Amino acid sequence: MNKLLMILFTVLGLQGAEGYSVYQKHCMQCHVEIMEKKEVMRVLHTLKAPPMIEVSNRLKENVVISDDDDDVKRRVIIAFIKDYIENPSVQYSMCHPMAIEKFGIMPSLKGKLSEEERQAVAEWVHDRYSGVAFK
Repeated sequence: MNKLLMILFTVLGLQGAEGYSVYQKHCMQCHVEIMEKKEVMRVLHTLKAPPMIEVSNRLKENVVISDDDDDVKRRVIIAFIKDYIENPSVQYSMCHPMAIEKFGIMPSLKGKLSEEERQAVAEWVHDRYSGVAFK
């Protein structure tokens, strides 16, 4: 493997690890990382927010772009997450109406995460669940 690819994989791996750290510090208090639907239904009364796997899957289902390029869609979803972290609203929520009724809209984290942290966690939310269905 050439040196440039090794450096790129190292940087991408660190960003993923950094995104997970941001998730652990700021998101996991409310969003469980991964859980099956049947388990969610069993413990729904104890959850503070939808599991992150459901959040990621809902975004991927609901963000529609005219370009078929997966990289373009990934960038749009990441930009959406970064904005939503600071500016959550019912108008832009992609949760099921039942989830909004149960959990409400997440509180804004404006001023609590740096641009780099928002970028890292948004990438992690997208990439962590690539190919992982919420079932």
